[in-house]
Amino acid sequence: MSIRKRLKKVLPPISLTEQEALDAGDIWLEASIYQGKPDMSALRAVPQASLSKEEQAFLDGPVQELLAMTDDFELANGVHIPDEILAFIKKHRFFSMIIPKKFGGLEFSPYANSTIVATLAAKSGALAVTVMVPNSLGPGELLMHYGTKEQQDYYLPRLAVGDDIPCFALTSPEAGSDAGGIPDAAIVTKGEWEGKEVIGLRVSWDKRYITLAPIATVLGLAFKVFDPDHLIGDKTELGITCALLPKSHPGVQLGNRHDPMGQRFYNGTTRGNDVFIPMDFIIGGQKNIGKGWQMLVSCLGAGRGISLPAMGVATGQAALKASAEYSFVREQFGLPIGRFEGIQGKLADIAGKTFLLESMRVLTTEGLGMGIKPSVVTAIAKYHMTELGRDVMNSAMDILAGKAIQRGPQNTLAGGYASLPIAITVEGANILTRNLMIFGQGAMRCHPYLKDMVDLIHSDEENADEEFNKVLKKTVSFSVKNAFRSLKNSYLPFLRQSKSALPEVTRYEKRLNAMAAKLAPMADLSLAVLGGDLKKAELLSARLGDVMSYLYGGMAAIRFYEQKVDDRKQAQPYFEYAMAWTLQQAEQALVDFVANFPNTPTRLLMRTLTCTYTNSVSGISDKLASQLAIASMQDNSIKAQLTHLVRTVPGDGNDINEQAFKAKHGVSHLLGKVQKALRKEPVVPFISFEHALNTLQTRGVITAQEAADLHDYDEKRKRAVRVDEFTFDLAPLSDAQSNKEKQQDAA
Repeated sequence: MSIRKRLKKVLPPISLTEQEALDAGDIWLEASIYQGKPDMSALRAVPQASLSKEEQAFLDGPVQELLAMTDDFELANGVHIPDEILAFIKKHRFFSMIIPKKFGGLEFSPYANSTIVATLAAKSGALAVTVMVPNSLGPGELLMHYGTKEQQDYYLPRLAVGDDIPCFALTSPEAGSDAGGIPDAAIVTKGEWEGKEVIGLRVSWDKRYITLAPIATVLGLAFKVFDPDHLIGDKTELGITCALLPKSHPGVQLGNRHDPMGQRFYNGTTRGNDVFIPMDFIIGGQKNIGKGWQMLVSCLGAGRGISLPAMGVATGQAALKASAEYSFVREQFGLPIGRFEGIQGKLADIAGKTFLLESMRVLTTEGLGMGIKPSVVTAIAKYHMTELGRDVMNSAMDILAGKAIQRGPQNTLAGGYASLPIAITVEGANILTRNLMIFGQGAMRCHPYLKDMVDLIHSDEENADEEFNKVLKKTVSFSVKNAFRSLKNSYLPFLRQSKSALPEVTRYEKRLNAMAAKLAPMADLSLAVLGGDLKKAELLSARLGDVMSYLYGGMAAIRFYEQKVDDRKQAQPYFEYAMAWTLQQAEQALVDFVANFPNTPTRLLMRTLTCTYTNSVSGISDKLASQLAIASMQDNSIKAQLTHLVRTVPGDGNDINEQAFKAKHGVSHLLGKVQKALRKEPVVPFISFEHALNTLQTRGVITAQEAADLHDYDEKRKRAVRVDEFTFDLAPLSDAQSNKEKQQDAA
C-alpha cells in the first residue's frame, strides 16, 4: 500500500465548510513568515495608503459634525439612538462607504473606512458599530460581489442613501462558532408569489445577536436548503444559502432587542416560521443555492480586517491620549504621576502597544487596498488588535484610577471599556480565532505544498500516487532547508540578515528573521508528527499562530517606523518598545510550544534546531520603559500621530484634558520658576496654588502676565482632574453648580 493510501486511512476527511473556509481569501506577507523568510522587500514595496481629498473632507466635515452631535454618556443612559443622529448618518451616506459610486455610494478605500470607523469608535462604541456593520460583512458587500444585476440596481442605491437599513442574520441559538451547523432550514416547494404559483423556498429561522436587526428594513439571512421532492435537482441537501428579505415580507419578525453591555447600538433577534420566499430573494438567484458559506467566508475581510481592528486601535489611541495627558497634569507628592516608575511601566506599555496597533491598522488596510483578501492576516488583525485594545484600556483604567471609574460626560474611557468585549466576541469569538483559525488556516494556505498534499491524499484520481510522491519530495526538501536555516540563525547570530538602512531597525529585523526561521521547522515537525491531530491540539497550534501573528506585527511596526512616522527621533522609543514587546511575545510563544510538545524525541529535536534550552526570553528594560513613558508625555508630532483618531469637540472630556495638557507645557518653565521661589521662601500658610501665585506676584517674583498664564493653567488643570458630579438622584450638575457648592462648603 502506498504512503498516500495509508495516510488516507489515517487522516480525517475535510468537511465541505472547512474546505470552503480554507480556500477562501488570498495569502500575502504571512506566507513568507510561515515559510521562515519574511519578505521585507515586499513589505517595503506595499503602496502607502493615504486619504484622498474627498475622504479627508468627509472626515473633517460630516464625521466631525457627527462627533459634535454625539454625547456617549447621554446615549448610554438613553434607550434609542436619537432620530437626528440616524437621520444625519443616512443623509451623509455613512452606510455606503463600500458601495460603488455608480450606485450612489462613497466608495472609500479600506484605509479611509478604517480611519472613519476608528474615529467614531474613539467617541462612541455605539456610533461606530451602527456605522460599521453596513460597511462590513452583510447585504451590501454580498450584493456587490454576488447579487444579480436586478438586485444590485434595486438595493444598492437604496442602501447607499439609507432608504434601506440592512442587517445580516447568521448566528442561531444552537450554532455560534459552528456556523456550518445552523439549524435554520428552507424547503424547496411551490407557493404563490405575485398571483402566480412558482417554485420557491419555505424558510424557518431563529437568529440572535443581529446588529441593526431592530431597525433594519432589509434582512440578509443564512439558512440551509433541502429539496426532498427534487424539484430543482437530484440532491436533497443543497447547503447554506444567503437570501435577502424585506422587513415588510409576510412572516418576517424583526424588532426585539438585546442589551449589549449597555451600548445603545441596535442589536436583537429575527425569527420566521414557514415563510415562503421566491427564488429571486436568493442573493445571486437560484444558481447560488448552496454557495452561501463560500460567499460569507470570502467576504469576511472587511469585518475582520477593518471594522473590529479599528475599534481596538481607537481604544488604544483614546487610552494613550487620556493616560499620557493625565499623567502629566495630575500631580502627587509635588510631581506629575508620570514620573513615578509604577505609572511609567503602565504608560510605556500603553504607548508602545498603541504604536503597534496603528502600525498593524495601516499595513492591514494597505493590503486590503491592493485588492488582496488575506484571510489569515485579517484573522490576526481581528484577534490581536482587539486583545491589545483591551490590554491597553485596562492599563489606562489603572492610571486614571478613580477618575476612570466615575461615569459622566467627562469620562473618556468608560464607553470604550464597556464596548471592548463586544469587539472581542463578534465576527468569530477571539478564543476561536486564535485557537483554530490563525494557524489552522495559515498552515494550509501558507505552506507551499501542504494543501496540494492534502488534496492528493483524498483524491480518487488514477495518478494520485504519482503526483503525491512528487509533492512529498518537494515537501521533504522544503523541510530540510527550513531546518538548516533555523540552525544557522540559532547558533550563528552574526550571519543573521537585515535589509534596513537604519541601525535601530537592523537589530530588530535580524531578530525577527531569526524567529521566523525557527517557526518554519516547528510547523513542519508538528504537521509530520501530529498530522490531523494538530487540529485538536488547540493550545499548541495557537502558540504557532501567535508566533506568526507577532512577527506580522513586528513587520508592520518596521514599515510604519521607516515610512510613516513624521519624526523618527521622537518615534524611536515607541518603535523600540513595540519591537521589543512583540518579539518577546513571539519568543515566549515558541518556548511554551516546545515545552508542551507531547512527543519527547521530537521535542528534543525542536530544542536542538532552535537553540531553545531554557524558558527565559529577552525582556523590556526598565530604562526603555522610563524613556518611553517620559516621551509619551511630550506634546509633539508622534503623540499627535498616535492619537489622531481621537478628535476633540469643544467642551468634551478629551478637549478638557488636552487644554490642561497643552497649558501645562506652555507654562512649564514658569512652574519651575515658581517651585524654585517657593523652596527659597515658602508661602505660609499655603492655602492654595492660586493664593501662592498672588503672593509671588506681590513679591515681584512673577509678572502679571506670568501670573495670568499660570492662573489659566491652574483652572484648566482643576477642570481636567475633576470628575462629573450629580445630584442625589443622579441629575448632572453643571460646572457652575459644582463650583458654587464647593464655594459654599469652603465658606
